[in-house]
Amino acid sequence: MKQDISIIISTYNSPDWLKKVLWGYNTQTYRNFEIIIADDGSNQETFDLIEEIKKEVFFPIIHVWHEDKGFQKTIILNKSILAVSTDYILMSDGDCIPREDFVEQHIKSREEGHFISGGYFKLPMDISRNINQLDVYSGKCFDLKWLKNQGLKASFKNSKLTAKGFTSWFLNTVTPTTASWNGHNASGWKKDFLAVNGFDERMQYGGEDREFGERLINYGLKPKQIRYSTVCVHLDHARGYVKPEMVLKNSQIRKETKDQKKIWTDSGIIKTSKTNITSC
Repeated sequence: MKQDISIIISTYNSPDWLKKVLWGYNTQTYRNFEIIIADDGSNQETFDLIEEIKKEVFFPIIHVWHEDKGFQKTIILNKSILAVSTDYILMSDGDCIPREDFVEQHIKSREEGHFISGGYFKLPMDISRNINQLDVYSGKCFDLKWLKNQGLKASFKNSKLTAKGFTSWFLNTVTPTTASWNGHNASGWKKDFLAVNGFDERMQYGGEDREFGERLINYGLKPKQIRYSTVCVHLDHARGYVKPEMVLKNSQIRKETKDQKKIWTDSGIIKTSKTNITSC
């Protein structure tokens, strides 16, 4: 059966986390999908993991890799967009384990003229390390009682794990959080991604996913908020790649996108201006 949704998962030298994430996709209630690993230059250990886990999971995996030249997530995401075989794309990260209904909720919510905006539930490092295959396959890592037994502190944010049905719909509706493109949990139509020329490859860490979503909105799409319906747990990790100059440069590019209401980036999938494209 031909897949009807492609899931792009970004990663970089985090095979232990990626393995747990792929276990999560192996539990999905909706199974008609392919996985694209958008690999920003990982070493052989990640290659070996992917080859080994292919024997275990039901879904096809395509490994898109380029040489490690620093933080180039936007570049590998654009390469991965071109590698998908379906019309609809879900994007997440290699540190976000999806609940069993994660893909199903995106499929149920997809709609022409929209993109889907989800969220995540962040776990502390000790729980992130301790989650094993059985915890993922049994769904324990999404069970609030189990997580509290592991040391999770009480918080209103815990409702992300317990809200279902009318409650999740209500919280999706009233949440003050702006519906934006979140690289850890968002989906949309490939044709719309191509219409804005994908991600701006000048951008490194810090708002690069939001800028992409802002151009989608400028293009005319409406974001749909379902952060309480599409549940994934975020495994903790260090961010040693973050540099102040990255954030500053990205802020300047986002300001330009906002001020000029830009739709197209000349530094995206196609390395030419929209004017040149339309005049051909």
